[in-house]
Amino acid sequence: MASSITDVAGIEVGHFTDTRRPTGCTVVLARGSAVGGVDVRGAAPGTRETDLLHPSNVVERVHGILLAGGSAWGLDAASGVMRWLDEQGVGMTVGPARLPIVPGAVLFDLPLGDASIRPDAAAGYAACQAASRQAPAEGNVGAGAGAVVGKIFGFDRAMKGGIGTASVTVAGVTVGAIIACNALGDVIDPDTGAVLAGARTPDGGKLLDTRRALLRGDEAKPMLAGSNTTIGVIATDAVLTKMQVGRLATVGHDGLARTINPVHTLSDGDTLFALATGESGRTLGMMTLVAMAAEATALAVVRAIRAARGVRVGAIHLPAAGELGS
Repeated sequence: MASSITDVAGIEVGHFTDTRRPTGCTVVLARGSAVGGVDVRGAAPGTRETDLLHPSNVVERVHGILLAGGSAWGLDAASGVMRWLDEQGVGMTVGPARLPIVPGAVLFDLPLGDASIRPDAAAGYAACQAASRQAPAEGNVGAGAGAVVGKIFGFDRAMKGGIGTASVTVAGVTVGAIIACNALGDVIDPDTGAVLAGARTPDGGKLLDTRRALLRGDEAKPMLAGSNTTIGVIATDAVLTKMQVGRLATVGHDGLARTINPVHTLSDGDTLFALATGESGRTLGMMTLVAMAAEATALAVVRAIRAARGVRVGAIHLPAAGELGS
């Protein structure tokens, strides 16, 4: 059976996929709360409540993470997540009320179809209603519905991205990841170095290999800042401090660097959150845990690309991995 972030005790995942155009959102819920952290590496992020997760700030535990399409408009979906959690009685006690803490990040998927259609509060609420401990769907769903990779030489030579998930277990402790891959660069198989999806040759029929193309002097197309981005969540059932959880998010970016080239560019808003539910009642050395975080992240990126399916929206055709010649 395929591994997923829901192998982590205390974690649920739900998707909302909009049928009107390729967009949607994904929620990662920790109803019992989890220690939260974040690391933002892209130069053009769209985020919510990331300052709260800095180790020097006082709020330690969160109740959900939102990943959404729709660029900055998609952040509106977090209010629907908050409303749903509030109805479930989940949140931080603040006097007579409970306040659900829901950080989030968005990716840019506006070129596919009607850009006025984007995730909103109702979408976030619906994703929560769909959340469960079951392994979540992958590919063209949720925050990965409108994801596209390999845009560095033009959108017309790009390919379909998506969302994927994986987990790793060592000595009774599990680390999982869910990643929505909308990268500017290519996606690489870290075991073989082969390009799985990304920029295509000018005729559109084959993979180009962006790294080699840039190094031989091919000119990248001008790209709007923030029009790409890989976002995701790493979760573990280990018992960790807020500083340690932040380190999981930081080293999780090593998994992005193994599988995306180039990554963390001026046109990407790459952001990874991390959660520690502590439900295993155990921990491992941080060296092992960060290795697990990077591995789960890399596996989730590859799964996102392999699960994606090609789409045609108007005149735009975006093939998926495996549809091209060698």
